[in-house]
Amino acid sequence: MGRRATGAAIVLSCAALIFACASSSSSPETTPAADGGGLETGTGPDAEADAVIIGAGPVGLFAVFELGLLEIEAHVIDALPQVGGQPGELYPDKPIYDIPGIPVCSGQALIDGLMRQIAPFKPRMHLGHQVSTLLKQGDGRFLVETHKGLRLLAKTVFIAAGVGAFVPKRLATHGIDAFEDRQLFYSVADAARFAGQRLVVVGGGDSALDWAIHFATQADDAPASVNLLHRRDSFQAAPASVARMRALCAAGAMRFVVGQVDDFEQQDGRLAAIQVLGPDGQTQPLPLDALLVFHGMSPKLGPIADWQLALERKQLVVDTEKFQTSEPGIFAVGDINTYPGKRKLILCGFHEATLAAYAAQAVVAPDKNLPFQYTTSSTRLHRLLGVDAAPER
Repeated sequence: MGRRATGAAIVLSCAALIFACASSSSSPETTPAADGGGLETGTGPDAEADAVIIGAGPVGLFAVFELGLLEIEAHVIDALPQVGGQPGELYPDKPIYDIPGIPVCSGQALIDGLMRQIAPFKPRMHLGHQVSTLLKQGDGRFLVETHKGLRLLAKTVFIAAGVGAFVPKRLATHGIDAFEDRQLFYSVADAARFAGQRLVVVGGGDSALDWAIHFATQADDAPASVNLLHRRDSFQAAPASVARMRALCAAGAMRFVVGQVDDFEQQDGRLAAIQVLGPDGQTQPLPLDALLVFHGMSPKLGPIADWQLALERKQLVVDTEKFQTSEPGIFAVGDINTYPGKRKLILCGFHEATLAAYAAQAVVAPDKNLPFQYTTSSTRLHRLLGVDAAPER
């Protein structure tokens, strides 16, 4: 790996490595504000950290917990604007049946529970950050840098990358990307910004329908108009949402248009309309002030491939004692890693994160001799967790 300056401990997840905002909505409980929105963040140009977790999926979040029990502070970096990773992004409402001790829970409920569990350790969240650089320094630490200029110096790095960074599927229309984050959006950070605007929502899944319905029924800061555009008159969304959308169209609260974006028109440097290609092969202009596109998400490996770590079929090769990669001090946990007998299960990722945390403790604080203790009986762990004593049996 390339060499340059200094650092603490970092957990990276693919969700953080390539990214783009891709969420329609998220639970307030699982959406800590990024960089300065209430959680602590490093302030220096090269802030030091005990642990930086890039990837706020279940395994990355559980790594915060295990590191916290070892008195290692964690930074969490994720490319998405909210925590949750794959369960939060792809199946927040679908049931999960194989979490030990929990007969059934949804993906979102699991994330909510993990956020409550790590709250005593006050992790420093950097959401909406894409990690662009990971360089080993002359003193053995690692420089981690994001596309927004965040620089952290870490003694260890945990890559909790899942299947890759989730990025939105963007419009293929040539030149329209020039309007991104001005009039073209792939997520909604502030619904009020669309007040009084002619809004076009593109997509046929849950996110597209949920947001179209939200805007069509919004009482305050409502758009001037709402058009839902989808390539066919069938949807991959909850039946109740489809029925609600059709009822709102019948009531004149919104309009549904069958077709797809073929081209666009601009005026005075602004996006003025899109050209919609209909099922009859004809194009018609659809005037707008803002365009929201929800074509789904796709995972990408991102810059991990450039970090000179041993890979096997786009997964990081690790040992099964420390879950360390080919670079000492860099660990990989969760779906991003591979080893003999690997199973891509959340509960396996929890095990990997636990052993990796213990291995990291020897690097972060080699002179700190912490005895192995149980949360049921350790007063030290009770103090860290903010509890007076273990619950009575």
